[in-house]
Amino acid sequence: MRMAMIGLGKMGANMARRLRRGGIEVVGFNRSPEIVDALVKEEGMIGADSLADAVAQLKAPRVVWVMLPSGAVTEETLGELRDLLSKGDVVIDGGNANYHDSQRRGAWFAEKSIEFVDAGTSGGIWGLDNGYCLMVGGSKPAIAHIEPALKALAPGHDYGWAHVGPVGAGHFTKMVHNGIEYGMMQALAEGFALLRGKDEFKLDLAQISELWRHSSVVRSWLLDLTADSLKHDQELKDIKPIVADSGEGRWTAIEAIDQGVALPVITLALAMRFDSQNQEGYSNKLLAMMRNAFGGHAVAKKT
Repeated sequence: MRMAMIGLGKMGANMARRLRRGGIEVVGFNRSPEIVDALVKEEGMIGADSLADAVAQLKAPRVVWVMLPSGAVTEETLGELRDLLSKGDVVIDGGNANYHDSQRRGAWFAEKSIEFVDAGTSGGIWGLDNGYCLMVGGSKPAIAHIEPALKALAPGHDYGWAHVGPVGAGHFTKMVHNGIEYGMMQALAEGFALLRGKDEFKLDLAQISELWRHSSVVRSWLLDLTADSLKHDQELKDIKPIVADSGEGRWTAIEAIDQGVALPVITLALAMRFDSQNQEGYSNKLLAMMRNAFGGHAVAKKT
């Protein structure tokens, strides 16, 4: 099988590597040519110097996997591909995307009888070695056509990937997955903060995180990563307490409102990320002023 990989950032490059090692021929294109040249030398990838060049090096029915950041760059690239591809070709969006956008894009490609697959992709920088968890939405014929690539990318040929439904279902499933991830991360972070705060016990957080990794109910890959980090640094003095949110948590919370489903853990975890990004801290300043106004409580001033 030969396919194109468009976007060779951290995820895209490692996916291209795993595909090559799984016996898939990959035509790769990236706006920065350095990574293209490196993958050509390292993995025997076929380089392309433009989107059109990548498509030209494929045989019909062509398969193009787009691995770009959510937003304008993905929209523009998909628009170009719509003009370059033909009936029966398959486009896969493996980046993070709002499932409403995926449904719209699926209908857009369907106007030209081009198959569109939305692939929720989890695995991060560890996917090259461990494989990627792939949640794919699209038609049965499209999924069948790209199955060799899915099997090469997944942890195993018969597990770690699934056709979860029609176009939009892949990114919807990934959205909820990431919302759950927000809640799990928040719970672990709060629990370790509570452990650290009990000075009288002088708890070794590295020891406890390692302990919990074995046969405990809360064992998980997130705990594995936490244990590894705490093994090297428990104070985290060089880390700023700012946690970014990349969009999926917001989309999950909005979906919960639309459905009228209560998601208190996930939505509060999202709110905590917002609070960590609040450099001005205006609401907290106002809270301090309220306490001073009704109770005469002291207000800490900047020096």
